[in-house]
Amino acid sequence: MRKGSKMPKFYLAIDIGASSGRHIVGYKDERGTLQTVETYRFPNGVKEVDGHLTWEVERLVKEVKSGIRETLKKYPKVESMSIDTWGVDYVLLEEDKEIMPVYAYRDSRTKAVIGEVHEKIPFEKLYAITGSQFQEFNTLYQLYDDLKRGRLERATDFLFIPEYLMYKLTGVKKHEYTNASTTGMLSAQTNDYSKEIISVLGLKESLFKPLEKPKTPVGSFTAEVQAEVGGNVPVVLCPTHDTASAVEGIPMEENAPYVSSGTWSLLGIKSAKAFTSERAMRANYSNEYGPNYIRFQKNIMGLWIIQCLAKQTGLGFEEMVNLAKSSEYTEIFNVNDERFLASPNMKKEIAEYFLESGKPVPQTDADVINSTYRSLAYSYKVAYEELEEITGEKYGKLYIVGGGAKNKYLNQLTEEYTAKKVVAFPIEATAIGNLLTQIGE
Repeated sequence: MRKGSKMPKFYLAIDIGASSGRHIVGYKDERGTLQTVETYRFPNGVKEVDGHLTWEVERLVKEVKSGIRETLKKYPKVESMSIDTWGVDYVLLEEDKEIMPVYAYRDSRTKAVIGEVHEKIPFEKLYAITGSQFQEFNTLYQLYDDLKRGRLERATDFLFIPEYLMYKLTGVKKHEYTNASTTGMLSAQTNDYSKEIISVLGLKESLFKPLEKPKTPVGSFTAEVQAEVGGNVPVVLCPTHDTASAVEGIPMEENAPYVSSGTWSLLGIKSAKAFTSERAMRANYSNEYGPNYIRFQKNIMGLWIIQCLAKQTGLGFEEMVNLAKSSEYTEIFNVNDERFLASPNMKKEIAEYFLESGKPVPQTDADVINSTYRSLAYSYKVAYEELEEITGEKYGKLYIVGGGAKNKYLNQLTEEYTAKKVVAFPIEATAIGNLLTQIGE
């Protein structure tokens, strides 16, 4: 640092995904450019307990604290911190006690109740109220399953995963706006939980607390946490749904479609209004929230299938790309088919898909991987065309951020299939959006 220059202010973003979590410190350099430094990383993943897929939230709390402790060793004064994670999932609490287990969205527990929910309130009506896409793991169905199992009887709170982690640091419970929009329960008219949905399904109204916007202060660390981590940091709300933070972190030149590419791919646009038409419902597009706009977007299976194939084959991601390039197999499959949501044998699942559809079956790992990349790129094409039709707008670009933005082969295929200019930013967009919210930009 130059003599006489000011010490920058440091901020901490904790970004946790389905496979890993990271602590990233951000600060503005002398040119006003945001710089980031990763101070801690840890693995994450679902664990099977009694035949159900669950999150190890106690371990997540420990990892969050460990990362804060390591960060404060390097940066003793941190202005603020916030946490973002995937959406939908939550922790039930009876006052201050967790009601275990904490189910993961890939668990199949909701399948048995979806029909019953739609008997009480048809999906067409749900969509007209909320504009939320159908996903069998939406919070709506998870909470109804909890009701049926009796898990809501003693529950006083439900907190989404990032809100729960911030509560464990501060002792303060908050409900954040962008994450609440992943529930399938927010009214597109009132931007609050739909009282009609809560009433019709017989859910406890007391669980649905007032929603807070990003930048709202949460609190400081409890005395116990301060002793554990070696300091104190003010905690604030960022857009706690990781896609909401990611979109905030995209350096767009104009408002064009984006893909936040990770375990899931989220393709959409920023919009001043919600789209709740029948066409939007049939395309399974969703209206979720940014800090002050609608994210009209669609969930696509994303790199989940590639991640599963990597584990199954023992190959690294670079090796997989090179193998894919060597294959002349170009058949595609529907990456959004629910059979791929949690298959224990992804190679076999893909082969059976082709066998059942009467198409040539991939013969080698190279064929399977190439087919997966091509299928993912093709799914972007379909979603992009649906987006233009529903909104009545034409676009020329597709911004890509997240882990998938680093995959030049996938970007190339996406450009070929969509016939749009792909602008890839291989950056930690989610952490950047988290940080910029804290900094105030």
